[in-house]
Amino acid sequence: MNILPIETIDIPELAPYRTLRGNLFDRDGSFVADSPRVVGLLLESGLRFKSLLCTPEYFDKERRRIEAADVPKVYLGEREILEKVVGHSIHHNVMAHVIRPENTPLSHLPDRVVMLTRLNNLENVGAIARSAAALGVGGYAVPEAGPHPFGRRAIRVSMGYVTKLKVHRYKDILSTLESFRQSGYTLIAAEAVSTAILLSSYAPPSGKWVLVLGNEEDGVAPEVLQACDVAVKIEMEPGIASFNVATAGAIIMHWLRFGA
Repeated sequence: MNILPIETIDIPELAPYRTLRGNLFDRDGSFVADSPRVVGLLLESGLRFKSLLCTPEYFDKERRRIEAADVPKVYLGEREILEKVVGHSIHHNVMAHVIRPENTPLSHLPDRVVMLTRLNNLENVGAIARSAAALGVGGYAVPEAGPHPFGRRAIRVSMGYVTKLKVHRYKDILSTLESFRQSGYTLIAAEAVSTAILLSSYAPPSGKWVLVLGNEEDGVAPEVLQACDVAVKIEMEPGIASFNVATAGAIIMHWLRFGA
């Protein structure tokens, strides 16, 4: 482990801490995370670190875990220096540059999976991951073309708990749904269509299942609904169109796990 006190912020290896542009991280399959709680989970996750940026106080406190995680480089600086590196005020004392986990093969996903179709909002991606981890839904299937669950904002909103999930990024949703079906999963779409079953009337499957969540604006596409075994909808007051997708996902996952 190289311990490198920061004497200048013009160090090429510090560039990832200064950018929020996800495409730069897509090139090398990495991400940046911040806050002691999130970084603490990352240190215990088994993921491969590229570097750590922290204050001397944080390093002294967490040195044992940092060494155990085999972090190759630790850049040390007081909080004022960290703020100069990232270019804005911060309220924490550590950031990490980490390699994303390998894509989990569909065949290696657990019995309970939440699947995103076309979500655009990183905060929703992170919030759904946090709820899934909390409710024991250990699989997360997301489109390759959509936001990555290990994007900076997503992992912050998930509080780092996305590290508890097996993430599968798929190319084509219909062929992926068919693969799930062939593997014995029940496909459940969350969509308030006229044919949907009220959630409180739906008996959760005893076997494997996939919960399919749709786009924030348009919901689940018709062809995806047709490919699913059932659609469920949450009871709500008249005149209210829908819940936020992350809220709806949490409610339905809870019912599928504990509702009956």
